[in-house]
Amino acid sequence: MSMIAASARIHPTSLVEDGAVIGENVSIGPFCHIGSQVVLGDNVELVSHAVVTGRTEIGRGCRIFPMAVIGGVSQSLHEAGEESSLTIGENCTMREGVTMNTGTVGGGGKTVVGSNGLFLANCHVAHDCQLGDGIIMSNNVMLAGHVHVGDRAILGGGCAVHQFTRIGRQAFIGGLSAVNYDVIPYGMLNGNPGVLGGLNVVGMTRAGVERATIHSVRRAYKDIFEAEGNVRAKAADVRETYVDCPEALEIIDFITAESDRAISSPFRRKA
Repeated sequence: MSMIAASARIHPTSLVEDGAVIGENVSIGPFCHIGSQVVLGDNVELVSHAVVTGRTEIGRGCRIFPMAVIGGVSQSLHEAGEESSLTIGENCTMREGVTMNTGTVGGGGKTVVGSNGLFLANCHVAHDCQLGDGIIMSNNVMLAGHVHVGDRAILGGGCAVHQFTRIGRQAFIGGLSAVNYDVIPYGMLNGNPGVLGGLNVVGMTRAGVERATIHSVRRAYKDIFEAEGNVRAKAADVRETYVDCPEALEIIDFITAESDRAISSPFRRKA
């Protein structure tokens, strides 16, 4: 039996399957379908013609627009109907045609989306992706499986991200870019194949990062990417130089961490 708060408003043309949990002040517009394992937090709004299915939990204040399908099974070739889930934080907006899939057993079984995200029309978040808070994905952005995206990253329209790729915090990905390799925190990447074009200084400034800190991060960037040698080795070598700059250390730790992908560089090759 469904658990539906008395204050929820459900249009008579919509279907809520037995077992669903519907919070206070939820608004479900015409022709929506809510699956039996779905949990909708307080103040969630489904405008119309939206599908929320699978073992999916959506945090308070989220808005889902027409033709979005949230919580569908993964499109992995290894999908075999195993138990998996999708969790979305608070105050996210999923515009028209957005699709977000549940996880797979091979990837941990969970797709996780943070809070305060904006996902514009026809974005796709594949199985086992892990997304932070405050992310903006413009129209037609495509994330393959197992992608990690850090807080406040911005992905321009039509860009495609290879499976198992990491995109660091406050990175900026230009429209129509092909993201084949990991993108450092605060990095700016453009093109096909994607090329690292420096630092997202505008984003850092808007986030309140001090000018002196930005200069330190720029020096670290030059030390790592403009000198001869292996990028991961160079990042490890300069770590002690930047122990007083958390932002630079964040980039260094990102580069030296284990990853399935190489690091995007300012050249048309992996680093």
